[in-house]
Amino acid sequence: MSDFDERDKSDEKEELLDMDSDMKGTGGGDSDSGNEEKKKEYEDVCFICRRPESKAGKMFKLPNNITVCNDCMHKTMDTVSQFDYQGMLNNPSFIDDLNKNMSGKGYPNIRFVNIADLQGEGGIPNKQRLKKKKPKAGEEPVLDIKNIPPPHRIKAQLDEYVVGQEHAKKVISVAVYNHYKRVATGTMDDIEIEKSNMLMIGPTGCGKTYLVKTLARLLDVPLAIADATSLTEAGYIGDDIESVISKLLAASDNDVEKAERGIVFIDEIDKIARKKNTTSRDVSGESVQQGMLRLLEGADVEVPVGANSKNAMVPLATINTRNILFICGGAFPDLEEIIKQRLRKQTAIGFNAELKDKFDKDKEILSKVTVEDLRKFGMIPEFLGRLPVIYTLAALDKAMMVKILKEPKNAILKQYQKLLELDEVKLEFDDDALEAIAEKAMEKDTGARALRAIIEEFMLDIMYEIPKDDNIGRVTITRAYIEGTGGPVIDIRSMSGENPDNLNVIEDKSM
Repeated sequence: MSDFDERDKSDEKEELLDMDSDMKGTGGGDSDSGNEEKKKEYEDVCFICRRPESKAGKMFKLPNNITVCNDCMHKTMDTVSQFDYQGMLNNPSFIDDLNKNMSGKGYPNIRFVNIADLQGEGGIPNKQRLKKKKPKAGEEPVLDIKNIPPPHRIKAQLDEYVVGQEHAKKVISVAVYNHYKRVATGTMDDIEIEKSNMLMIGPTGCGKTYLVKTLARLLDVPLAIADATSLTEAGYIGDDIESVISKLLAASDNDVEKAERGIVFIDEIDKIARKKNTTSRDVSGESVQQGMLRLLEGADVEVPVGANSKNAMVPLATINTRNILFICGGAFPDLEEIIKQRLRKQTAIGFNAELKDKFDKDKEILSKVTVEDLRKFGMIPEFLGRLPVIYTLAALDKAMMVKILKEPKNAILKQYQKLLELDEVKLEFDDDALEAIAEKAMEKDTGARALRAIIEEFMLDIMYEIPKDDNIGRVTITRAYIEGTGGPVIDIRSMSGENPDNLNVIEDKSM
């Protein structure tokens, strides 16, 4: 007997021992109730696509404890039916010759067909199965999709996280309320309610993506965020338009019913505008807009399950986009100039005429946008017609920057205060320091994203020095420290008093 045969037998014995121990009951005996309880904790997995039974559906049981899902079984049978294997597999001399040839080339213990593998059912080791996911015992969602609250309550929840943008929050609250009422009721009598897809326009860093993320988290619905810059027409290099729905299906844990009531946010939608002065095929611009028309309106789309691209071995799922809410957002640079050109045509000549430079300093020029302006920017009318709700977000000013720093539930300052609380140190910011941070952020002209960068820069030395000294009790950030003319105020705990708030003030200018 060869060494390989001895190893195989020893491996089989170990596997049988593991199998017996796994299939035993909790009481130490081989009771049927114990085996049933153990089996209920696990579920079969498809041998080909590796999907569990909870996602792939009922499995086919094959010899040697192999399970195959319905999709993979049909694909395999379709592939096998294209070739005539019957004459080859039913010829014993052909199999013997093949085994002799393979063993003669230095491949011991390798056979074309191992008859032993096809015999006996036996117990299925748990290592060939997946443990079933237990339902999460977490908190209930703030907003229940089956009992959607009125718009003013949705806006009140958004106010806790998003500062300003009152008009945008009001519009999105009403649109979401109407959309999910439509999803819950289906149709009201004979009147079919149409979908209210949205297009939000606003400068960078004003909170477009954050607003949608917050809304999806409060609603506890699946959210897919896609970038329009990577989308191309079908057949070209890049992501197909249907990959947007694939991301939503993945965010829904491959649950089609859950995905069909989700939210898709397509960012940078202005990047697929029609290219001007081009003679080549616009595969990443106008063609993408045309390809998205049926998704926005509602159609049955076949998307791959667990993969980004379609191929022969990946099962497909059909998703109806009729109840999926599409929200498109973009900064639309240079759109202000198009709006100004339209408004300047309305100016007149005379003593009471409006001057042409009146709109140059108008900070709310984007709020005057019309569909005609977006058409001149490069969006096709069919695409805009499927986005009936169009609204703008205002650029952030200094007062809004200060509020963003300290008011939301997960404000940046609260995050750093929580970090220093773990070191038993209190962190405070003067009002003048907050204004100085907002002024620096306004100079960067990148919206709220600049706040995080500035805070990270000035908190670096403090986060580095604080853990060195256990006597530090409080750190106060001043305007002088932000402007680089001084340092933060460090309060040292008094050793004589037992009260931890009994602090001695020391101004440290070394940081």
